[in-house]
Amino acid sequence: MKSTLTICLILIAATSFVSAKQRLTRAETREAERRLAELGYWTGAIDGLTDPATRSALIAFQKWEGRPVTGKLTREELDAIRTSASPKGRDVGYAHVEVDIDRQVLLIVNDDNSVRVLPVSTGSGKPFMDQGQMSVAYTPRGRFVVYDKTFGWEDGALGSVYYANYISGGVAIHGYLSVPAQPASHGCIRIPMFAAREVSKLMPVGTIVLVYDKVSF
Repeated sequence: MKSTLTICLILIAATSFVSAKQRLTRAETREAERRLAELGYWTGAIDGLTDPATRSALIAFQKWEGRPVTGKLTREELDAIRTSASPKGRDVGYAHVEVDIDRQVLLIVNDDNSVRVLPVSTGSGKPFMDQGQMSVAYTPRGRFVVYDKTFGWEDGALGSVYYANYISGGVAIHGYLSVPAQPASHGCIRIPMFAAREVSKLMPVGTIVLVYDKVSF
């Protein structure tokens, strides 16, 4: 009869073997990055290293495809990336930005209908106190335009934002240090820090922004 220690060692070895099988080579990671970029997901350098930009692109892919949002690049995820199609904007034929509340992604749609996709975190729907008044953390749905912008860090009562692009009142698309997979903001549309400056360049004042969920246009 095997001892408890022997059984534990066997289980640990088996787990390590499974993990090793799931671990991708650098060449496979580079393939995943290249394919994600081809599909339109906003990756960083195609270098085979799983950095924050790679994880962000993978999370956007998982959100769009309705897969579990893990941010982990496994062999199963690589197989899914290989066989997936590029995301498409809801509106076509002109350059604009779309925010899909249900999927929690942002799409920069070009004139030729190609896209660049980032994960976002929008309004949590929870109540919060702002300047002595109770408010609800809600991201408005509708058709907006970028009407004002800030550059670099901007400090506010609810925290600091990075390269904010205002679309409605105090609601902006901006970089933020924390972009969880689920809605968590006070109403703004958070995007990953590494992309915030370039997104700001791609969204001049006057850019049309569509914000929608499954029940709004």
